[in-house]
Amino acid sequence: MDFLISTAQAQLAGGSPSGNWMSMLPLVALFVAFYFLLIRPQTRKAKEHREMVAKITVGDEVVTAGGILGRISEAGETFVALEIAAGVTIRVQRFQVTQLLPKGSYKSA
Repeated sequence: MDFLISTAQAQLAGGSPSGNWMSMLPLVALFVAFYFLLIRPQTRKAKEHREMVAKITVGDEVVTAGGILGRISEAGETFVALEIAAGVTIRVQRFQVTQLLPKGSYKSA
C-alpha cells in the first residue's frame, strides 16, 4: 500500500497554482446560478409588493393573504379597514394585501 501513498504525495507536490482556482470554479458557478434563479427574482417580487402596498388608497379593491376579497374603506400607515360586505368591515395589516384588483371586480364576485 505504500506505493499508492508515495504517488499521491508526488502529485500534490508538483500541482499547478491554478488548480486551487479551478477547484473553486464550480462553487462560484453554483452561487451565480442561485443568484439569477432564486435570489434576484425573489427580491424583485418583494420590491413590487412593497410598491403595491405603498400605493393602496381608499376605494381600491384588494385580496388579502387569507383570500378575503374586499374594498378599502380606511387606509392607515400599518392597518387598513377592509369592507367585505355591506356594513361589515375588518381591519387587516397593510402588508397582508397581496393583490390589487381592477375596479368592478368586487361587485362581480
